Amino acid sequence: MAAPSFSESFRNKRVLVTGHTGFKGSWLCEWLLALGAEVHGFALPPPTEPALFEQLALAGRIAHHQTGDVRDLAAVEGAVSRARPDFVYHLAAQPLVRLSYAQPVETYATNVMGTVHVLEALRTQGLACSVVAVTTDKCYENREWLHAYREEDAMGGHDPYSSSKGAAELVISAYRRSFFAESSGIRLASARAGNVIGGGDWALDRIVPDCVRALSQNASIPVRNKVATRPWQHVLEPLSGYLQLGATLAQGPGLPLPPETYQSGFNFGPALSSNKTVADLVLEILKHWPGLWEDRSDPAAPHEAVKLNLSTDKAFHLLQWQPRWDFEQTVRRTIEWYRSSAGCASAAEFQALTSAQIEAYRAF
Repeated sequence: MAAPSFSESFRNKRVLVTGHTGFKGSWLCEWLLALGAEVHGFALPPPTEPALFEQLALAGRIAHHQTGDVRDLAAVEGAVSRARPDFVYHLAAQPLVRLSYAQPVETYATNVMGTVHVLEALRTQGLACSVVAVTTDKCYENREWLHAYREEDAMGGHDPYSSSKGAAELVISAYRRSFFAESSGIRLASARAGNVIGGGDWALDRIVPDCVRALSQNASIPVRNKVATRPWQHVLEPLSGYLQLGATLAQGPGLPLPPETYQSGFNFGPALSSNKTVADLVLEILKHWPGLWEDRSDPAAPHEAVKLNLSTDKAFHLLQWQPRWDFEQTVRRTIEWYRSSAGCASAAEFQALTSAQIEAYRAF
């Protein structure tokens, strides 16, 4: 399979990444640096200990690292003004379903108003750039359908996290139609992906980090929702889609179809064969890191979707994007990162490990 076609799109370009201290943001920054971009970051401090952002020593390697909260409009405006970006990747979010039940106000403030603040800062400063606002596969009104959700399906969400992301999609659509006409120079699209796994995720309440913590301590893995089916994908899969989408937006008038075709929502998900249960995922992990697991299902636990998968036909036809690594490869690469990282004693070693996986993905 050919390498992604955005290889030269970011060289010497100024790229602002919100949420760059998180798991996906750290992988994105590492990839952008490899592509020759000048990376500016705006985010809260790393949310976990350990944190991939710190393991990769990214604070000292990107052009500018700014600690700030997307709920603070003035701080966001300052970050945009300083970066003067050619590209913006808005990843900053409260990303956990179960935490959203405990902190609904913070979740809505971050995911909805944080998105408003980023788009408002771009609007008022009038900087021509390509913008990819990242939401989630959970932005759709989930009816537990067997078929995959398409970009035109209704927004919704049962829990505060999911509904906040559906609301963020409505904000993105409104700003695009109200303020970001072609003459504005701002080209805005949204990217929807979810259930991303990969090395360096240390978050609480996620199945792969839970597995790694338990296996590292020779403990049994606690599995709370073994029958839930998810579209598991390696973190590099959606990131390649985000990069391809941003590079496509930057082509502007050179695109074969009208600009509004691309300035829209895009799903990035794995092949249907990667739609597996949580139990399937755990058993696949145990092939690479032997251990035990136990069913911790709780009938009184907050609601979480049982079935969810995305159609990626639009990304295939308009962006020539498709997933590369199958379920087995995704899990193998993920556990390979964690097990290899145990021997890393320096940031350079973490960088080499992470960069090697990016290069393996690009060459696959």
